[in-house]
Amino acid sequence: MQAQQQPLEGRPGSPGRRSRRAGGGSQVMALVLFLGASALVAALGGLATANHVNGWYATADKAPWSPPNWVFGPVWTVLYIAMAVAAWLVWRSRAAGSMTALTAYGVQLVLNLLWTPAFFALYPVIGTPALWIAFGIIVALAVAVAVTVVLFGPISRAAGLLMLPYLSWIVFASSLNLWAALHN
Repeated sequence: MQAQQQPLEGRPGSPGRRSRRAGGGSQVMALVLFLGASALVAALGGLATANHVNGWYATADKAPWSPPNWVFGPVWTVLYIAMAVAAWLVWRSRAAGSMTALTAYGVQLVLNLLWTPAFFALYPVIGTPALWIAFGIIVALAVAVAVTVVLFGPISRAAGLLMLPYLSWIVFASSLNLWAALHN
């Protein structure tokens, strides 16, 4: 006796069509590309930060809850890897809505890239307004990451969960940015 398969359309949480996973080689290549995009954003952010962490930022009035500078590198490394894996999980699902979710992911990645030079490199040029510009960017980033989490979750629970530490860190970083804008 052959078991009947329930049509995908009637299942709870179903996107309305059967998802198809990509082949093994393309999956590895896609993961490498997502990791590469994260590494590129991290490297460009590092360039914008490098001359300023020991410059103006070293003497800036920082929030009392600000961690030591050495904490940021390892935290961001883990977050960028988790973000890339989350995006890859959504991409490989090929589920309905995955392109919209990945577009939101791309938007937050661009905002992430914009924040670092706005905060670190623009401050020596225009002063405190740079910190307020950076604050506007990081608030938009928090919203974009929240949207990404909401869109990733139904497609891949693991992907949505992988983005939550990043969202938490962005909210925390927003508090540091706000303090800097108010006190510098």
